Amino acid sequence: MIAAASSRRPRSVPLLPLENGDMLTLTEFLLRYEDMTGVKKAQLIEGVVHMPSPVRIAHAEPDGVIQGWLFTYAAEHELKIFPNATLLLDPENAFQPDAILCTAPQPGGRVWLNKKGYLCGSPELVVEIAASTASIDLRDKLRVYRRLEVAEYLVWRTADQEIDWFVLEDGQYVKMKPDRHGKLRSRVFPGLVLDLAAALACDKARVLASLRR
Repeated sequence: MIAAASSRRPRSVPLLPLENGDMLTLTEFLLRYEDMTGVKKAQLIEGVVHMPSPVRIAHAEPDGVIQGWLFTYAAEHELKIFPNATLLLDPENAFQPDAILCTAPQPGGRVWLNKKGYLCGSPELVVEIAASTASIDLRDKLRVYRRLEVAEYLVWRTADQEIDWFVLEDGQYVKMKPDRHGKLRSRVFPGLVLDLAAALACDKARVLASLRR
């Protein structure tokens, strides 16, 4: 279970700014992150602060394709999609994945909201667009998601023009293989289908068409 980040400092003691590479507890990380203005993305990965570079088109366009694909599916299946939401996983990990698709947060569910409104738990599906962070997404983050039993994990490696969709089987992630039509199909969400060629070409119409076949 995740301990609530509720400790407070005396107002006379200023908070230090977040710095890339800082080693912090979850409580300290959230206090500093909430105190900073102008910082749109920071993550705590195994106790270490990661602050990514500005977003280039190589990341932004695939991100838009994924958001549209998941939004369309979520709208038709009464699910929740959370783009770029901070996800509290355990006392050393607070990620900000590009997209989360899950059932509605509720006490006792796979995901829930803490008192400050942060999403906690293990969502059914997490997506990362890896333009410059593939080594982190496929190593450190993958290990944490696997350990905390996130059911499915999709990583779009833009530099390599590859999409990896992992499914949790007996405590291990297994990379899903496309069917003979070049499509990947979620095992958790029936009908959530991704046309690999269409996605990699950022062909939005074809990506959405796969959801309706």
